[in-house]
Amino acid sequence: MMTDEIQPQQATHATQATVAPLAPSPSELRAAFGRFPTGVTIICCLDAMGHRVGLTANSLTSLSLNPALLAWSLRKVSPSVDAFRQARHFSVNVLADSQSDLSRRFATPLPAKFEGGEWHEGCGQVPLLRGAAASFECEQFAVHETGDHWLFIGRILRATDQGLAPLLFNAGRYHLVGEIL
Repeated sequence: MMTDEIQPQQATHATQATVAPLAPSPSELRAAFGRFPTGVTIICCLDAMGHRVGLTANSLTSLSLNPALLAWSLRKVSPSVDAFRQARHFSVNVLADSQSDLSRRFATPLPAKFEGGEWHEGCGQVPLLRGAAASFECEQFAVHETGDHWLFIGRILRATDQGLAPLLFNAGRYHLVGEIL
């Protein structure tokens, strides 16, 4: 007898105990994530005393077009974390391919980082880098504790695109944009 009723399939294999895979080590994760090319940014804010704070980051991602949101993350042990957590505004400066020296400068704990590059003020008086490939001026939207990092979400107040080739980072090295396929 034929029927239109669909019969559930019977399990054809015996149930096996589930074995959890071994979690990758931090060095294995770093190597694997390093295979994902990213842009390079300098993210800036003002601390509670009104001093400029900036760091190099490649964790930037677009989050939403409506509302306009972006996200980036910062290690909890970063000396700049308190400044960014309390800041009302921050800027994201997407570095141009000629700005690898600035990336290196802002990746170190130098006290006078802002002596390199040409800077002006954006929304909330945050530092903006002249000559960056693109920049985003953001208002702090949300901050979430996520593992060993803080996730910062910014509402984009203003975005500029200079049409310049961006600096790329892949497998621990800087790269230029290659041939268009």
